[in-house]
Amino acid sequence: MSSGNDCQAQTLTKPALGEKEVTELVDRVFGLKVSWIRPLPSYDDQNFHVRVSRNKGVAEGADEYVLKITNSEDSKEPDLLEAQTQAMMFLSTEGFPSATPYFTKDGNVMSLESGGTRPGNKKYMVRLLTYLPGTPVAKIATNTQIFYEIGKLAASLDKALSEKFHHPSAKSLHRGQFIWNLANVPLLDQYIYALGQNKHREVVEQVIEQFKGKVIPKLSSFRPCINHGDLNDHNILVEPSSDSLENPQYRVSGILDFGDMSYGYYVFEVAIAIMYMMIDSPDPLSVGGHVLAGFESVLPLTEEERGALFLLVSGRFSQSLVMAAHTALLYPENKEYLMITAKTGWKHLMKMFEVGQEAVEKTWFETAKAYT
Repeated sequence: MSSGNDCQAQTLTKPALGEKEVTELVDRVFGLKVSWIRPLPSYDDQNFHVRVSRNKGVAEGADEYVLKITNSEDSKEPDLLEAQTQAMMFLSTEGFPSATPYFTKDGNVMSLESGGTRPGNKKYMVRLLTYLPGTPVAKIATNTQIFYEIGKLAASLDKALSEKFHHPSAKSLHRGQFIWNLANVPLLDQYIYALGQNKHREVVEQVIEQFKGKVIPKLSSFRPCINHGDLNDHNILVEPSSDSLENPQYRVSGILDFGDMSYGYYVFEVAIAIMYMMIDSPDPLSVGGHVLAGFESVLPLTEEERGALFLLVSGRFSQSLVMAAHTALLYPENKEYLMITAKTGWKHLMKMFEVGQEAVEKTWFETAKAYT
């Protein structure tokens, strides 16, 4: 997911450092010798999987990290990056499988560096994060057990951040017009042109209008919190927790990409998790009940929050699909990567509206109730 407001600005400011440049940077900034390096996919930043050699013949031999080079636009907001990094460190101490930063030679969690050697090159914030083991949820055959675990994770993570994370930088998470905050679904009006004139656009227009009328007026009744904001099937890593081939069980081994963190509401997080878990499921409309059951095992929703869930899930589908179409028009060469969610996302959103809110909610709530 994108971590800023303007897709055009983001893509224009994406770093493009070469492997030789990165190897030198890791040595200069962090004092570590790179033994091998591999690029990792990213929307608007530049990421590398890096293995470093231990100095002085230390027995471990090597360590693995992710070097994250933030795009030049987001690098202008050091307080926001500080908040994200401090939140990761806090969650790790609380027992969550979150990456932690390797400190620079100067003892900082990040460093502002120039990209390239030519005059006028942009500045990028650089962090070296621990490499987390596991397989993305997108690459496993999902089941009801992992949906429940992800719902539980979403609630536990937001609860810990909201009740115990008090770093001064957290104030920067009040992000106003941030396009990926679920409260800002109405902002899609300015990007909807990208869909052309078709049934897809008609459904998104319905979502936006219903969102304005039924969700926005109720925001003040939802319980506020800090949201991770992007618990998608590529940002959650899992490992097997049993040897059964017939009924595999998983545990979450990594939580990635805190770039969309912002102040929001607990119900936003469960809606976002439901939407992304639907993407790869062969029975997408049933997914919500299992995610909801996991979430409510930690934090039961209020009636007002439950009543908004259908439109919040539809709103996240709309955000993802509209912004992907908008950005793909600007940068057609990156269309395949941008439209990953769209391959099944449109089908699921259209199906939700075809079945209708009442029937979908009945499935979700009855499934969740069965767990109790």
